[in-house]
Amino acid sequence: MKLWQKDNKNSPLGDGGVEKFTVGNDRDLDIYLAPFDVMGSLAHTKMLQSVGLLSKEELVVLEVALKDIYQQITKGNFTLDEGVEDIHSQVELMLTQKLGDVGKKIHSARSRNDQVLVDLKLFLRSEIERLVHSTKEFFDLLILQSEKYKDDLLPGYTHLQLAMPSSFGLWFGAYAESLVDDLITLEAAYEIVNKNPLGSAAGYGSSFPINRTMTTKLLGFDDLNYNVVYAQMGRGKTERIVASALANIAASLSKLSMDACLYLNQNFAFISFPDELTTGSSIMPHKKNPDVFELIRSHCNRIQALPNEIMLMTTNLPSGYQRDLQLLKEHIMPAFENLQDCLQMAGLMLSNIQVKKELLLDEKYKYLFSVEEVNKLVLQGTPFRNAYKKVGLDIEAGNFTYTPTTAHTHEGSIGNLCNEQVQRMMDSVIEKFNFKKVNSAIQQLLD
Repeated sequence: MKLWQKDNKNSPLGDGGVEKFTVGNDRDLDIYLAPFDVMGSLAHTKMLQSVGLLSKEELVVLEVALKDIYQQITKGNFTLDEGVEDIHSQVELMLTQKLGDVGKKIHSARSRNDQVLVDLKLFLRSEIERLVHSTKEFFDLLILQSEKYKDDLLPGYTHLQLAMPSSFGLWFGAYAESLVDDLITLEAAYEIVNKNPLGSAAGYGSSFPINRTMTTKLLGFDDLNYNVVYAQMGRGKTERIVASALANIAASLSKLSMDACLYLNQNFAFISFPDELTTGSSIMPHKKNPDVFELIRSHCNRIQALPNEIMLMTTNLPSGYQRDLQLLKEHIMPAFENLQDCLQMAGLMLSNIQVKKELLLDEKYKYLFSVEEVNKLVLQGTPFRNAYKKVGLDIEAGNFTYTPTTAHTHEGSIGNLCNEQVQRMMDSVIEKFNFKKVNSAIQQLLD
């Protein structure tokens, strides 16, 4: 079944190759959109009844049938029939089979273009909510570990050369605060996602007297995509903006994973993990490989390429719908699950991390404390440049002496991590998403 087909005759040309090529992976990916297609149809039918395009009786039977389809989807009992092109066609087919001509009325005043747009926005909105909760969970773990290991010193590096003392508390906390900024960009993407394109039809509106504000409220959107041409132009742009936000979280995870791979290396030996969380070698019995972190790094680097992929796929497209946009689903939709898996596995690893104690008592790290010794002289009244020169000459002459302690008290330093303030920033960002409003609207629609 195809919503655009005028009759049931099959063309002798192409031997089905054109259909196979143009449908592509849509049937598989549309399963992810199924619940959201039903939500969009529930809102649309309520609106159609309000403007006189459906009777109250027709609305009642349509709502019952749509909610029944939704239940099938949530229970995993939903599939696309053979020969059905997409989710929109499947839902309309099921309604028509059950209700006859009433089922054929739900497509009034909309196109597959705004149907897939609203489905995608509802999907993205839902996936962003899941991702925010998972990121917050990982953030909480980082803060917990930062506090737990705040007194355990760690070498700090610049240019991968020994630089100054750091701590595991500082290291864990750095990635926690990184996630705060990552969620700020995700919240900005969420604001763009949370606008209603339904009613833009094929991109040029409708001569029916529809009420787009009504569907906006029913679906819990914050606002409309008002201009119907821009509503269609937003496809591709929205995915690219969301992909950029995903890439930021992925970048934080990738960098953390690289650190973990280095720190597990025997030449560093800062951390270790239980045997069951690492892998071995088929010929080297001593090996404990950080495969989980290596795979997180690679998965996340691939996600960082996603905005560029989408940008290239949408470059130089004119306004209006183009079939190129269909392929974006194959790139953006799996990225969410992939990033969720990376967050879960990173959480598993860091929950079981074993930190080596008293690392900096090893004499090979003594020059980490050169700045500490310079600062001690300055606090005693020596000008900084003179103190710097003295300590430098002592190092060259082999006369450098030090104590392996730190006295950092300013905000965000080893001795004053400011994790409470970082926690406050994260809470403030999450509050801006206002998921309660959205979930309340959807619940009312489905009840």
